[in-house]
Amino acid sequence: MAKIRDLTVGKPSKVLRDFCLPMFGSIIFQQLYNIADSFVAGKLIGEDALAAVGNSYEITLIFLAFAFGCNIGCSVIVSQLFGAKRITEMKTAVYTSLLSSGAVCLALMAAGALAGGGLLKIIQTPENIFPESLLYLNIYILSLPFVFFYNVSTGIFSALGDSKTPFVFLAASSTANVGADILFVAGFGMGVDGVAWATFICQGISCILAVLFVFRRLSELRTDEKPKKFSAVILKKIAAVAIPSIFQQGFISVGNILIQGVINGFGSGVIAGYSAAVKLNNLVITSLTTLGNGVSNFTAQNIGAGKHDRISEGFRAAIKLVLAVSIPFALLYFFAGGYLVKLFMDSPTDTAIDTGVMFLRIVSPFYAVIAAKLASDGVLRGAGLMTKFMAATFTDLILRVVLAFVLSGPFGSTGIWAAWPIGWTTATIISLSFYVSFRRKNKNSLSK
Repeated sequence: MAKIRDLTVGKPSKVLRDFCLPMFGSIIFQQLYNIADSFVAGKLIGEDALAAVGNSYEITLIFLAFAFGCNIGCSVIVSQLFGAKRITEMKTAVYTSLLSSGAVCLALMAAGALAGGGLLKIIQTPENIFPESLLYLNIYILSLPFVFFYNVSTGIFSALGDSKTPFVFLAASSTANVGADILFVAGFGMGVDGVAWATFICQGISCILAVLFVFRRLSELRTDEKPKKFSAVILKKIAAVAIPSIFQQGFISVGNILIQGVINGFGSGVIAGYSAAVKLNNLVITSLTTLGNGVSNFTAQNIGAGKHDRISEGFRAAIKLVLAVSIPFALLYFFAGGYLVKLFMDSPTDTAIDTGVMFLRIVSPFYAVIAAKLASDGVLRGAGLMTKFMAATFTDLILRVVLAFVLSGPFGSTGIWAAWPIGWTTATIISLSFYVSFRRKNKNSLSK
């Protein structure tokens, strides 16, 4: 297994590349969970099952927003403390993150159990897919402890410069998930519930292993005094990063639910096509976001160590990295989107195929644009500039939601997809301007 790594030494471009590439591999395998669910649902159960899984997925993103916020809050603060070599406080930050995340998880499980059906009705889930959507959602809610503690654990690994351990866990569990999906559905004759339970089991195993290895990593770091298990002061610092991240991700999730509501008005064929295409799209966006998280860890460690001059070089390396990832995906989706969408469905309708292809052809040319935003977002988040980070993200989402409603009238579902590039481009300009301002301020402070 990989070891703890100091991101404040070595050539920034090489350090960032070596650190981020396993993270990219991890997110590819993590996305296999959702892609496998949709693939098996569409191929082995039917188009309505694919629509049900995709429909529920938008609501699961609300819960994932909280888990992601806990991940980022923990990761940034632990990175800064590790970079400053304040190991005792760093361990306290880890324990505090795990305890507080557990409390948040329990509250969300209660809320989800009570409000899941209501949320599906709010987004106008068609009656023919409502029961299966609710079934999938309820099983997902039961898996929330695994989702939360796995996310926090990966945040801790990243903060300690170890991006390879999560990759190993995810590679194994994601591969197992594909086999379990097929076994439960084709072998045991289960439906959407089989897809959900297969994911539940594999996520659980991955989570347990990740938490065990977190404590093993901590035991390798010796301290002169015993760290406290909880600190209100450190919790406040974690919350200062986590809460804006939760609001940001939550706002995105709510916005996506509103967009899903508009999409649902066009029927299950459009829902199925969008469900397949958006999984492919999310594979790219989540990969780029994860690389941005790597930039956050790099930035936070170097700020903690007082090595501000390394951040600009790291950002330039990050831009090259995200472009190297986004451009091949853009070409693949634009020219081969139809073949990829068909992979998710058995005997798909023309509406479903046309919808998925149109979505990918509209959004994929702009992957390089959103890639630049997510790289600069990484610096802003690692530097603790959460207000500026949120401003760029909220601008993107507000534009996409508003334009989805406005453009769907005259242009149908195509108008909804057109909102993506407009929101991405505007937000990228804002985020990059904030980064340039941060860099100039940094240079001025260093020259004094």
